[in-house]
Amino acid sequence: MSASASRKRVVTQGTTPGLERLCTGDWVRHAPLQVGIQRIEAFFSGEAYAPHRHDTYSIGYTIDGVQSFDYRGTRVNSTPGRVIVLHPDEIHNGEAGTEQGFHYRMLYIEPSLIREALCRPASALPFVRDAVLDDPRLFEIVHSALSEMDAVMEPIAIDGITAHLADGLLVNDASTIGPARNLIDIKAVRLAREYLQANIHRTVASRELELVTGQDRYELARQFRKAYGTSPYRYLTMRRLDKVRFDIAQGLNLADAAINAGFNDQAHMTRRFKANFGLSPGSWQRLVRSSA
Repeated sequence: MSASASRKRVVTQGTTPGLERLCTGDWVRHAPLQVGIQRIEAFFSGEAYAPHRHDTYSIGYTIDGVQSFDYRGTRVNSTPGRVIVLHPDEIHNGEAGTEQGFHYRMLYIEPSLIREALCRPASALPFVRDAVLDDPRLFEIVHSALSEMDAVMEPIAIDGITAHLADGLLVNDASTIGPARNLIDIKAVRLAREYLQANIHRTVASRELELVTGQDRYELARQFRKAYGTSPYRYLTMRRLDKVRFDIAQGLNLADAAINAGFNDQAHMTRRFKANFGLSPGSWQRLVRSSA
C-alpha cells in the first residue's frame, strides 16, 4: 500500500472535543500480531496521541513530515532519516509538527526479548537518553524490521532483528559499559512473566507469583522492573490491552473484546486503553477499519 493511496482513506470524525475528534485522512495500519513484537504504520494530520506510555521499547522512524512529541520534559521533533527510541514506561504524546501531517512506522518490542538478546548480564535495560537519533546503522535495522508490514515475520528473522536492536541500544547507552552490578535473577522474573502471560484472563495474586518464582513479592517487583522496565501488574494489564487491540482489529465489538481479555467490563477496559494508548478503543476501532 503506497503512502499516497493510504492518505485518501477517511476516518469518521467523532463528536468529542480534543483527541477523539479524529481528522479526516488519519489512519493506522497494524501488521499481523506476533508474540513480543508489534508493528504499526500511521498517518496523522494533527494531534495523534494524548500523553501515555508503553511497557515496551518503541522504536521507529518518520517517513514524511515532522513528528513532534513531548518526552522527559523536552519537546522533540523527528524527521525522515532519523530513529525514534522511547524507553519502556516513559510518558509521551504525539502530534504533527507542521500542517503537512506526519507518516511513520513504529515497532514495539517487549523488553524481555531485548534482555534475552543481550550478550552479557546487565543490571538494567539499555536506556537511550536521546529520543531521536542520527544513527544510520540503527536506522537500517529498524527500516528492515518494518519493511514488510503485511507479512508475518519468521521466528529466525525476529531473533536476528532483536539481537541487532539490542546491540544498537547498547551502543547508544554509555551507562551499560563496564562491570555488571545488582544482577537480576533472570530465571525468577522469566517465570513470573510467563505465568502472567498465561493468565491474562483472570486476577493473579501476589502469593501465586511467590510460589511460582520462589521470591518475596516485593523483591520480585523490584527485580521485574529492572529486568523488563515495568511492574508485574502493568505487564499483565498491557498484555490484556494487546489482546483487546488485536480483537478489535479482527472485528470483535468493544464489550466482547473487554470480557475476552479479562477486564471487568467495557468501561474498565476503555479507561485503561485510553490511559495506555492515548486514544479510546472506539477511535482505534475506526482507525483500523479505515485501513482495511
